Parts: sequence; C-alpha cells; structure tokens
Amino acid sequence: MKFVDEATIRVEAGNGGNGALSFRREKFIPRGGPDGGDGGDGGSVYLVGREGLNTLVDFRHTRVFRGESGAKGGGSNCTGKSGKDLSIPVPLGTRVTDAEAEELIGEITRDGESLLVAHGGKGGLGNTHFKSSTNRSPRRMTPGKPGERRELALELQVLADVGLLGLPNAGKSTFLRAVSDARPKVADYPFTTLHPHLGVVRIEESRSFVVADIPGLIEGAAEGAGLGHQFLRHLSRTNILLHLVDMAPLEPDADPASGVKAIESELKKFSPALAKRERWLALNKMDLLPEEERERQTKRLLNKLKWKGPVYKISAINREGCRELVMDLMRRLEQLRKKTEKTTHVRKRQP
Repeated sequence: MKFVDEATIRVEAGNGGNGALSFRREKFIPRGGPDGGDGGDGGSVYLVGREGLNTLVDFRHTRVFRGESGAKGGGSNCTGKSGKDLSIPVPLGTRVTDAEAEELIGEITRDGESLLVAHGGKGGLGNTHFKSSTNRSPRRMTPGKPGERRELALELQVLADVGLLGLPNAGKSTFLRAVSDARPKVADYPFTTLHPHLGVVRIEESRSFVVADIPGLIEGAAEGAGLGHQFLRHLSRTNILLHLVDMAPLEPDADPASGVKAIESELKKFSPALAKRERWLALNKMDLLPEEERERQTKRLLNKLKWKGPVYKISAINREGCRELVMDLMRRLEQLRKKTEKTTHVRKRQP
C-alpha cells in the first residue's frame, strides 16, 4: 500500500429541511389553524480515529464527502426526518486544518475519537410557530439553513514512542527488523526507506512501545536534498529520539561525528523543539570494527561530539547489544509515562 501522509478533502454537511406551510383540514373543524411542522436538521460530518489505518491514501481517490440533508416538515405538526451524520475514518495521529482559514481544527490521537468538522444545517420552522392572537392563519415558514462547507488539509503524524534518526544506510531498518515485528526493506544502498515504518517492540505481554523509522537524512535536507525533511514531522510526537550512527562507513574518509552534527543541524532547522528532544546514541555496525578499535573509535566520536547522553554499542544485523538497549528504552518510557500521568492528575484536581 502506498504511504500518503498529506491530503486535501472537501466536506459538506447536510442542509436543513424547509419548514412546512400547512393548515388543518378536518371535517367539522372549519378553522383548524396552522399545523406546519419543522424541517429536519442536516447531518454533520465527523472524522473518526481508526487504529487499523496507517495512511491517507484513500483520500487520493475520494475527495468530497457530503452529509445527508434533512427532510421537509409535514402537516399535522410533523417534523421532517433529520439527515444522517457522516463519519469518515482516519488514521490515528491525523491533524486537521481549515485549508482556507489556515486554522487548526483539531487532532485525532485515540481509537474511536471523533472530531466535528462540518455542522449540519438547522431545519426551518413551520408556520405553526408564527400563529398569534392577531395572525390566526400565518402563511409564513422559514427555509432550512445550509450545512457547513469546508476545505480540509489532513496531515498524518504517526504515533510512536521512539523515533529513529540517522544518515542513509545507518542501519535503521535493520535495527527495526531486529527488535520489532516490522519488516521494512533492507538493502546495501542508500534510501531503501522511502516512507515511515512503525514497529512494536514487545518486552512482555503488557510492556511494549512503538518505534518509527523515517527515511534517512543528509546534509541540506532542509533545502530539499535527498528526500528532504518532509518526514521529520512524524517524530514530533515521540518521547525519545534514537540516533543510529554507522561506525564502519563504506567511504574510508567518512567521519561519523560529522554525520551526527549534520543531522543535528537539520533538526534545528526543522524544529528547535524537536532538536531539544531527549536523544540517545546507538553506535551501529560495531561488529565490523576490530575488537581493539571499538573502544578507541567510540571515545574519539564522543569527544568530538562532547556527548553527555546515553550511548549504546550495537550490531543490528546480529542483534548484539539490542536487547539491553530496548530494555533501557522501555524503562525510560515507563518513567516518562508515569510523570505524564502524575502531571495530568494534578491538573485535573486544580479548580
């Protein structure tokens, strides 16, 4: 299935039904009076989160969505039938923006969560509402209100706990295959990952977290080099960034520290907030270095970067060091979750 993370659609809520102009016509009741009912309300349009979806590709084929209009009111004070609401399923992590006003309408992050994007029109009033002591036979009714119409810009930001960073061919896809149930493409050439992949890392039955792998970045991505930095938005919801570094690059003159600094620069250009996110280093392909070189190369890299954060030496191809890394990630994520739950609980208690 093609991965699509942006789409533009048009939503049109149903129109309200017109009110009725009617009078009682019954035997032996010569002056029955007005009995026109109200029109039914138009159906609204909602976006609803669905856990099984992971792309906006369906919106490339269907771009216009309409709610059902309300029915016209009837005699005998009968109200017209209201139009059915329209629910449109979208992936979790979808941001919804009014394309014309350029205003954020909302975000959908939970399964079953619904977001009203177009309100149905109100039904018109029947002539019953206009009778009075001076107007016993009103010939007035009101038409139904039109439903809301909007152009919506949808943007998918995948929901993950850990986001993978790294230059092309750093081994991100191999690492994802090693620790999760995901099966992204792996090859010995750059840019094998062309769109984000998600993988679930299961520590135990009730302990797991989600990892997101995005296409590799190169220097100048902010200006459109390589695949650009369009996929960095998918890391905006992550709690931890795991930066994979190729410790045995194919080019003999390549410097791993320069690659790390290049990606740090691209992060800052894209989002200063994302650049400040908690970041761990995973020094990959250590199995390709001679035993006596591993420690020396590691110290050289960390000194150049003046790195103070967590560091792990791994080999994703044979899973060396991966178990220790994912266990520590799980423990850290659990700490962050408890901290978030505690903060949320305190806010709820405040008046």
